[in-house]
Amino acid sequence: MDISDWRKKIDELDLKLVDLLNQRARAAIEIGRLKRNTDLPIYEPEREREVIANAQKASSGPLASRDLAQIYERIMDVMRSIQKHESVPNSEPLPHGTEIDSKFED
Repeated sequence: MDISDWRKKIDELDLKLVDLLNQRARAAIEIGRLKRNTDLPIYEPEREREVIANAQKASSGPLASRDLAQIYERIMDVMRSIQKHESVPNSEPLPHGTEIDSKFED
């Protein structure tokens, strides 16, 4: 395969990732609703550590454990933000801190 073939493969994988991330966001929204109804906190550090550990155990590479942890920390940060925005209507989005965030506007 040449570089264009690999890029096509990445584009196809990205479409799948987007779908999975949106499914995860819908689940996070529902969890946020359940948390509000039972007065549970949005941020649960023990659960987040568990999610990261599960991802690291499931990985066969080539991503290093620390890289997976960083990816999942960011995903969970976004999901917490979604849960918070669901609980506080009309709130302004939180500022983002990555180079990619500055290039894309929602």
